[in-house]
Amino acid sequence: MLMYSATFPVTVKDFKDRYLRKPYIINLMDELTLKGITHYYAFVEERQKVQCLNTLFSKLQINQSIIFCNSVNRVEMLAKKITELGYSCFYIHAKMLQDHRNRVFHDFRNGACRNLVCTDLFTRGIDIQAVNLVVNFDFPKCSETYLHRVGRSGRFGHLGLAVNLITHDDRFNLYRIERELGANIKRLPHLIGQATFYH
Repeated sequence: MLMYSATFPVTVKDFKDRYLRKPYIINLMDELTLKGITHYYAFVEERQKVQCLNTLFSKLQINQSIIFCNSVNRVEMLAKKITELGYSCFYIHAKMLQDHRNRVFHDFRNGACRNLVCTDLFTRGIDIQAVNLVVNFDFPKCSETYLHRVGRSGRFGHLGLAVNLITHDDRFNLYRIERELGANIKRLPHLIGQATFYH
């Protein structure tokens, strides 16, 4: 019997343990890489996140960016705020009809918009060469999610930048994820050299 899974949640593990004896497991998670991606964090209060994002947009030369939130409501709220700041912005999440999601994805991929706010729906199997910035507006709770999110930048051998907006409650997840992935997530400097994420 062959069994495939893009992720390995408890339900898949339980199924494997119940129905397979001495399974041979190939885990491609180890082949995912952080190569070519520079990681930063900024300690902020919740109310400062939008202003921090605005500062990033104004100071960085961004091809396209993907901004991750942990809930559908926050995705829509943030996309509205980004638009109000004067930046082009789409959003995508699981509660949208599939046709609408496909249209948004197609338009974003074709460069109709520079910024996309989304949930973790958009973390796997999506390769857009122009994306050179990923922002974790809401920090993920596990290293696998972090890896898949930031992996949306730095595709096809290009450089990428990951910026994590960290609240007081996120700090232990930051340290744990950094340790589990062996990543060097540095404090966001006042000036980011363009050569770290832009060709």
